[in-house]
Order: sequence, then C-alpha cells, then structure tokens
Amino acid sequence: MGCDGRVSGLFRSNLQPTLTYWSVFFSFGLCIAFLGPTLLDLRCQTHSSLPQISWVFFSQQLCLLLGSALGGVFKRTLAQSLWALFTSSLAISLVFAVIPLCHDVKVLALVMALAGLAMGCIDTVANKQLVRTYQKDSAVFLQALHFFVGFGALLSPLIADPFLSEGDCFPANGTANATSRSHLFHTSRVLGPHHPEALPRFNQSSPSLRPQHGTATRVSYAFWIMGLINLPVPVAVLLLLSKERLLTCCSQRSPLLLSADELALETQPPEKEDAASMPPKLQPKPGHEDLFSCCQRKNFKGVPYSFFAIHITAALVLFMTDGMTGAYSAFVYSYAVAKPLSVGHKVAGYLPSLFWGFITLGRLFSIPISSRVKPATMVFINMVGVVMTFLVLLIFAYNMVFLFVGTASLGLFLSSTFPSMLAYTEDILQYKGCATTVLVTGAGIGEMTLQMLVGSIFQAQGSYSFLVCGVIFGCLAFTFYILLLFFHRMHPGQSSVPTQDKPVGMENSECYQR
Repeated sequence: MGCDGRVSGLFRSNLQPTLTYWSVFFSFGLCIAFLGPTLLDLRCQTHSSLPQISWVFFSQQLCLLLGSALGGVFKRTLAQSLWALFTSSLAISLVFAVIPLCHDVKVLALVMALAGLAMGCIDTVANKQLVRTYQKDSAVFLQALHFFVGFGALLSPLIADPFLSEGDCFPANGTANATSRSHLFHTSRVLGPHHPEALPRFNQSSPSLRPQHGTATRVSYAFWIMGLINLPVPVAVLLLLSKERLLTCCSQRSPLLLSADELALETQPPEKEDAASMPPKLQPKPGHEDLFSCCQRKNFKGVPYSFFAIHITAALVLFMTDGMTGAYSAFVYSYAVAKPLSVGHKVAGYLPSLFWGFITLGRLFSIPISSRVKPATMVFINMVGVVMTFLVLLIFAYNMVFLFVGTASLGLFLSSTFPSMLAYTEDILQYKGCATTVLVTGAGIGEMTLQMLVGSIFQAQGSYSFLVCGVIFGCLAFTFYILLLFFHRMHPGQSSVPTQDKPVGMENSECYQR
C-alpha cells in the first residue's frame, strides 16, 4: 500500500512531463502504421511501380534506425531532450501535411526518411527520460508509454480507411482492385525491391499508371486530419519547455542560448564542484550516453565483462522479439491466403488488425500488472508464451481457428516485452551505461533485418517456413534471455551502487530493493 502510494505520489509530482512523453509516443504510433493501408493510393499518387514504392518502406525503417542511434546525442540535458522531442513531433505533423504534395516517389521516400529520423529520436529520448524520472518504478510508466504507440498505430488506419480509393487509378483491365489492397501491401513487404518477377498479379512497371480525377486527392484529407490530430503534441512539449523555464521568452534564469562560460562547461568535462554549480536543467546526466559515446575506450576501463554481456544479450532479446513483431504483422496475411490454408482475402485482412489490437490491449493490461510483477518475471512469461504459441501454430498449421487464436495470443505475449526488458536491464545496470540506446537500436535493427530474412525464406521455401522461422526466433530469444539471467547473477550487486545514484527518498525504501 505504501509502495503504491509513493508511486502515485511520484506520478503526481511528474504529471506534466509524463503525460507529455506519452503524447509524443502517440505521435510515434500514428506515424508508424499509416503506410500499409494507404500504399496503393500513394503508389497511384506518385505514378510508381511496386519495386519503386518499396523504397519508401526501406527509407523509413533505415532512418528510424539511424534516428534511434543518433537520438542519444540530444539527451545529455533536459533542455536538449525536450527540444529534440519538440522538433521531432512537429516534424511528424509537417510530414503528414507534405505527403499529399509528393507526386514523385523519390520525394516521398525523402519525406518518409525525415519521418523515420523523427520517430527514432522520439523512441530513444522518450524512453530514456521516463527511465531517468522514475528509475526503479519505471516499469509501469514504460508499459503506458508503449500503450500509446499501439493506440496511435490503431488510430491512423481507422482515420485513413474512409478516404481510401477503390483502385480506380488503374486501367479498367488492370488486375488490382480493392480486395487486393492489403495483399499488395503485405506482398511488397515480403518481396521488397529485389523480386519484382514474383508478382505476376500486379502491374509492376506500367507507365500508364495514372490516377483518374480526384482519386489521389481523397486520401490527402486523411493525412491532413492526422497532421491536425498530432499538432497538440508539439504544443504540449512547448508547454513543458515553458514550465521548466527553458524558453528564453519565459525566463532569464535558464536561457536557451548559453553564455561563453556555460558553453565552455558544456564542451569541457567540469570538475565536481563546477558541475554542481550549473543550473539543474543544464547539468549533464551521469551515464545514459549516446551510442557513439558508449563505444569510447575510456568507458571500458574497470568495467566487468558482465556489464557488456548484459547490454549485448538484452539487445539480442529485443532484436528477436521486435523482429518477430514486425515480421509477423507483415507476413501473417500472406501466410493465411497461401496454401494450404487459402483463407479468403477479406477474412485474412483481419489478422494484422487482430495482432496489433491485442498488442495494444496487452500493453493496457500490463500497466496495472507491472506494478505487481517484477519486469524479469514478465519477460520470462512473455518468452515462454511466444515459444508455446508458435509451437501450437506449427502443430495446427492447417486450422484457421488456431491461426486467429494464436495471432491474438502472440500479440498479448509480445506486447509488454520491450518495456519490461528495458526496465529490467536498466535496473540491473543501476541506470548507468547505455542500456536504453543499445536496446532501442538493437530492436530497430531486428525489426528491419528479420522482415527481410523472413521475406526471402517465405518466397524460397513456401508459407510453412513462416511458422518455422517464428519457432526458431522464439527459441533464440528465450535462449538469449536465459543468458541474460546468467550474466545478471555474475554482475556486481546493488550494494556497489552509491547512495546518491538512487532516486531521491528511496535509499531505505523496501520498494527500491524489490
């Protein structure tokens, strides 16, 4: 009871920053899911072939990964973090406004690359700021943070759906129609730009792809609506900047533009007494470096091998789990419509929505659960659940009912893996080092790499290999997690952590020792 009261007290004292970070992650989710249902309209708008439009996915995913790695550069101080979040969330609104004006696929890929950079920056900075704020109690708030990703990812297709065309931009004798829209999307994720010959159903390179009057403009309203919905997010970050007195127009105590003396303190490592004399918002935080600073040789001195092993194994777990999430959502439709299941296109179209719906539902359920269950226990349950679900799907590969039940189960078990793993790893490392940056980057690499790998195997070996890959990746994730538990036992205990590194008022807290 005392623990719950203290956590709720922490939440009340950090209400505005927490709500702001959650809203920024809503922007992330809103931007990550709209490409799928609008792909056919964007293809018509840009007069592009399927291999050409596939580069839009690649540019977004690649720059999301780069943004995750580079996001650490902007988070050494609270001021840098908040300005990075403001710029990124505002960029997402601008991207939504500009997309309808992109009539060339190269311009569209460039715009989506900008969106990817903004999303990657949000991913790293918002996760890190919540971990900094709540530390030992961050698990429940991280679960809520990632719930807003799922909520945004569910909302953007719903907004786009009323404005989607029925494939009228194709010639009358074309082979694409409304029922093949989702098949086009998923098959493009399978094949990528390197297998155009495997798509005889679609007009790959027809120069006559021209939208009829009004076709390309209807979907523009969906993007503008999403841009307007997202616009309050940068406003919320701006209000937080004002509250923290980080706007030059609101306070002269902590100006945004540093003086020459303050700039020298930022560029040179200060002595302890100098760092303590700096304004709180301008003090660099210990640990929590960006990915490039983590790799400097000076950070390796006197550090036990278990420290590096924990970073690596935790990143490998998320490499597998986030990769499975991306691959399953991308290819479950193609698996369902292929033989031997041969599910109807309309029925199979519900599978990706079911998967993401239960991911969002699982993250919602995980918010109260994570306040009672340790992150390590939640990750263990998730790993076992993922492996068992894939085994059941493999055993009953010819049963459509088990496919739908298994898809929902997989969404539930994968939903809380990332926030639980992040909370657990930061807890092990006592909020030192580069855990958040390394984990976010590892998850991004996995999501991009495993989709490409599963797509290649899917085309070469057939639909059954889709579930075999899931079992293999699930077993690898579980193995890496067991290794993480082993390295946790080897790592020096909490007694080696200085008292000043613990959250204020928690030195003797029973909740802190859990």
